[in-house]
Amino acid sequence: MENLLFARTLMGISLGFHIVYVAFGIGFPLLLLVSELLALKTGNEQYHRLARSWTRPMTMLFAIGAVSGTILSFELGLLWPRFMGFSGQMIGLPFWLEGFAFFTEAIFIGLYIYGGNRLSRRALLLCTVPITIASAASAIFVISANGWMNSPGGFTPAGLGAADVRPWRALANKAWAHEAIHGALATYVAASFAIAGVYALRLLRKGRGGMSPDRPGPTNFNLSRPGLSLSLAVGGLLVPLMLVTGDYSATWVARQQPAKLAAMEIVPRTTRGAPMVIGGWLDETTGQIRYGLQVPKLLSLLAFHDPDARVLGLDAFPPALRPDANKVHPLFDLMVFSFFVMLAPSVWFWIARWRKKDVFASRPLLASIVIASPFGLVAQEAGWMVTEFGRQPWIAYQVMNVSNGVTPRSVEWVLVLFVLVYAALTAGLLKLLLAPEAKAGAPDEEEKY
Repeated sequence: MENLLFARTLMGISLGFHIVYVAFGIGFPLLLLVSELLALKTGNEQYHRLARSWTRPMTMLFAIGAVSGTILSFELGLLWPRFMGFSGQMIGLPFWLEGFAFFTEAIFIGLYIYGGNRLSRRALLLCTVPITIASAASAIFVISANGWMNSPGGFTPAGLGAADVRPWRALANKAWAHEAIHGALATYVAASFAIAGVYALRLLRKGRGGMSPDRPGPTNFNLSRPGLSLSLAVGGLLVPLMLVTGDYSATWVARQQPAKLAAMEIVPRTTRGAPMVIGGWLDETTGQIRYGLQVPKLLSLLAFHDPDARVLGLDAFPPALRPDANKVHPLFDLMVFSFFVMLAPSVWFWIARWRKKDVFASRPLLASIVIASPFGLVAQEAGWMVTEFGRQPWIAYQVMNVSNGVTPRSVEWVLVLFVLVYAALTAGLLKLLLAPEAKAGAPDEEEKY
């Protein structure tokens, strides 16, 4: 049991760091594409300058994401050899396709960065298209593997192994569609709001007489206004879609993983017309919900589109097969709360722009954007933990328990070593991102903006 705890802790820490790196590795290319497209269409040089200013952080985050992804691939074999021995034939295909997408992205990132003064603007725009597609494809293929863990398919059970393996059917598992759509949109939202927060903070500091507006490169305040507008346009457009895709995902969970839904929404007993619980804590001794706000029949309506629908509670499952509602539900609430935290300043910003107000001088508005900026990443982390904790005790739903997939060897020293590696990677990344461009050796120093 102790070994299982160490293995799960190490995998959780590794994925927690990797999710942050990858969010920017996927989000930056979309912003790059939109910015270069606007530059070509409008002739506004600021959009091209803005896109080129993102090359340095994008490449650093891409490189760190590649390193952390490589570490994860080793961890899968090191920590979960029994699981990989069983599932490798099914989830190997999406990982192979993800590698192909990764190398495609790397090639065109190199062309875009080092072709800045050598390629035409149209050619630079065309380079951003495969970067954007390949980065999204990488996420979608990896999500397929997680979808398979939630909805195993594409094989016939044969004792402790699998027979009649159909890799393409395993890739296109039942959970893939909703996880891929919701996960990809969440990544774009997380990156867009985090980047918007950086520009909002620069504008706030400028108002206090902070950084010099003449400083070259990405910190130039001439780029803060279009940078804030563009990132909030992408993030603000996609945030409402998160509600739609989130509802799609929750509806699927209600039908395919009812134990997870019961934990997400704290449903201790099978109920018709189940209420939606906001906040709250499950008293496992009495089965009562403490401190929560209950909205009558709302869960049945949202999950099954019928206010009187029957929702299975935790009591419908053996105790050993019940997810821990006191872990899953607070994380689910945090994910939903993060959505509204991001939605509010986005709506405020664009209504103010529509009314032709000077949004870039409004300190309360800029401060609200800064406050909301990390919540996309918070929502991603919380959503991932809901998916994983809610599937417990299964590593492959109703096929293999987590305890049956873990390595029998001791891994505590590996945990310590990898935590130190991730801490060093993050510290080095932050130092490079915060360093002045003149000292960092950015590829675009030759371009005088």
